[in-house]
Amino acid sequence: MKVTVVGAGGNVGSTVALSVAQRDFAKEVVAVDLERKDGDKTFYPSKGRALDQWEASPIHLFDTRIKGTTDYADTAGSDVCVITAGVPRRPGMSRDDLLEINANIVKSVTEQLVKYSPDTIIIVVSNPLDVMVQVAKDASGLPHEKVMGMAGILDTARYRAFIADELNVSPKDIQALLMGGHGDTMVPLPRFTTLSGMPITHFISDERLEEIVNRAKKGGGEIVGLMGTSAWYAPGAAAAQMVEAILLDQNRIFPVCAYIDGQYGIDDLYIGVPVKLGKGGIKEVIEVELTKEENDLLKQSADAVRGTLNDFKKLMNK
Repeated sequence: MKVTVVGAGGNVGSTVALSVAQRDFAKEVVAVDLERKDGDKTFYPSKGRALDQWEASPIHLFDTRIKGTTDYADTAGSDVCVITAGVPRRPGMSRDDLLEINANIVKSVTEQLVKYSPDTIIIVVSNPLDVMVQVAKDASGLPHEKVMGMAGILDTARYRAFIADELNVSPKDIQALLMGGHGDTMVPLPRFTTLSGMPITHFISDERLEEIVNRAKKGGGEIVGLMGTSAWYAPGAAAAQMVEAILLDQNRIFPVCAYIDGQYGIDDLYIGVPVKLGKGGIKEVIEVELTKEENDLLKQSADAVRGTLNDFKKLMNK
């Protein structure tokens, strides 16, 4: 089994590569990124990070080979490709600037990936995520079940971690579900949150739970505020968990950014929903029965995602 990670010279991409390798289910991880110039010197971040990670294999005890490269020909025959490439929003950069730059990056990357791996499965991590997944789908020509985004696993992981802190319990015993767009418009579903099968509302007040949900919504911003840059450990681990579920055909139930057309009363949109993840990608979009309030929140989130997508389409047609 072969996994390609694009953007592996950066923090998120390199964490995905190492997380996959440490799980030791793949034969090879190909870490792709551009060369970088600094004056008269040329650096190869993906090659350097890949070499550093492989040198850790005797310590972490994994056999998965990690190869750094700048050549997409090395990605040929990849079973799964993870796209983390893109730029963060910089001072003076508008939202439209970020959309246009990252869309062009994701489109170009996707075209290169499917050129050498026409039957691959694509997981997008680049932001703004919900739109970038649609960009990858359009550029790849792959079936919807083979193109998806990593968001819900990260969002629920943050939510579960915060609950574990609140109750001083193991995060292993907490299960949760969040839906909708990635970020501020995500839809909390506290009644689906449990501690070893027991409703979380038995342990935490509604008011406190709402505070924890709001912290999870802004989890990425909290990290940026502390470090001055985006998170990478949790996003990288979340993407690796998706790769493992697909390649080992685990039939895991995860919230991911998936295409829905009629489910939850929403048509023709990529948005965060629970799915069954295994061989071939998304095997099933799972519909849970929502209350009117939850359904209204999901529709609002879908409207926000669609609004960003429409803005993007206008931008590309200007």
